[in-house]
Amino acid sequence: MTVIEKPIQLETYNLLRAALALFKKSPNELAEAELQQVQIQALNEFRIESRVLNTPEAAAVIITDQELQHAYQEIRDRYDDEDAFFSDLEKNQLSKASLQAALHRQCKVNTVLESIASHAPAISEIDIGIYYHLHAEQFNRPERREVSHIFISINPDYAENTPEAALSRAQELAEKLHKKPHKFADLALRHSECPTALQGGVLGIVPRGTLYPELDAVLFNLKPGEVSDVVKSEIGLHLLLCKSIQKAETLSLAKATPKIRQLMKERARRTCQRAWLAGLATPESEESDNER
Repeated sequence: MTVIEKPIQLETYNLLRAALALFKKSPNELAEAELQQVQIQALNEFRIESRVLNTPEAAAVIITDQELQHAYQEIRDRYDDEDAFFSDLEKNQLSKASLQAALHRQCKVNTVLESIASHAPAISEIDIGIYYHLHAEQFNRPERREVSHIFISINPDYAENTPEAALSRAQELAEKLHKKPHKFADLALRHSECPTALQGGVLGIVPRGTLYPELDAVLFNLKPGEVSDVVKSEIGLHLLLCKSIQKAETLSLAKATPKIRQLMKERARRTCQRAWLAGLATPESEESDNER
């Protein structure tokens, strides 16, 4: 069996991919210690890929022009224009041709591994039931509340944000909102000093323990649609709107089944791939066998 050599452009691509995966940086932006870590991962990945590409399964795989173009276009579409795209390629010692060669290699490896994963055993209802009962805690959902807030900071350096002025402003808003809670988003946009003001003060759906303790205690005693009095936390003053309540529940086996099936399916696929990879001969061992 022919051993695949390591073309420089493919090493470069593996290095770039590892750098982005580990540090979200290009190799030329890394510190020395980071670069060493990236080089180790890139070399390990390249060796695994080479073992995959030296198998009979890989020999039977043909990557079409359409598949290659799709992979190339996915990367190209991350850039606003051609100049930025090709400038980035050049910075990373890649060209269009070398990138396409690397992508062809990657597509072939992915296709082989996908084929191997397809041989993973099917997940039975019994398997799902056992997982559900052994991991019951994963399917307990705590009570959650949909909340919005208005935030006013306290800063003695500004007249409108001295403790007295900030409290007066917050209490005035509270009085308005107790009468007209439907105005919350509008008043949040106009008065809140939190970036969420642009979304009407929306914080989202939260369980206990997500917000500051003072806010948590108040929020989980509000009724749906109710606005709190002024609440003080370590960062300033708040008004809270409890928009809705999602009660605590335990997902039934029927509701949990799709999630469990997907989780167990992915686990079985990875196990199948790892077992197959572990059984592959390395290029070095093949060379030793040929020399005997």
